[in-house]
Amino acid sequence: MNIQNPAMNNPITEDDIAHYLSNTPDFFLRHAELLAAVQFTSPHSNRTVGLQERQAEMLREKIKALEHRIMDMIRHGSENVMLSDKVLRWARSLLTATDLHALPAAIEHDIQSQFSVPQVGMRLWGVAPEFSGLTVATEVSDDARVFASSLMEPFCGLNTGFEAVSWLQDPATVSSLALIPLRGAAAADGTQPAFGMLVLASPDAHRFHSGMGTDFLARLGELASAALSRLK
Repeated sequence: MNIQNPAMNNPITEDDIAHYLSNTPDFFLRHAELLAAVQFTSPHSNRTVGLQERQAEMLREKIKALEHRIMDMIRHGSENVMLSDKVLRWARSLLTATDLHALPAAIEHDIQSQFSVPQVGMRLWGVAPEFSGLTVATEVSDDARVFASSLMEPFCGLNTGFEAVSWLQDPATVSSLALIPLRGAAAADGTQPAFGMLVLASPDAHRFHSGMGTDFLARLGELASAALSRLK
């Protein structure tokens, strides 16, 4: 007759040991000698170290990681402040602009210079007759108008032959782009047709990508839309 040891059918696993130790904090009080006996291999020097030294190394690694996170937060905070200052300066220039014929070109130039965008262009439709001779009022296809009106938020991605690329000075160098619909201030939610579209472009394929946030680009579009609505 074979008598099986129940323990052989349910061997203790590492998880069982970890669970026991985490729920029995006084274990090492009763077996303090184990603290000195436990040895680890340091990932930094490949030498054998004790438990306390390994814990100290892990603590230093955590502190270093926290320091990097703090530095990143400070850097991002400084960048955000600088970006906010640029947006405020640009908004101020839009509010004080009096030459409406020069306004579209000024917007393109300001975005290009203030926000380091290699190429900027736009087209407007439905402008007042006195502005119909401007370059930005050049006729565009119905497809481009429909596409602009269909955008609920800025589009970012690779250049796959968008008509808007032809509005730029050097279309052949465009690898990625952002397309921003221009709507009246009361239609920022995308419920009304766009009256234009702003295109930002770069030779860097990663500058404008599908996974990037578009909140900042949407704010640029809202400011530009508010200013350019005076041309209608």
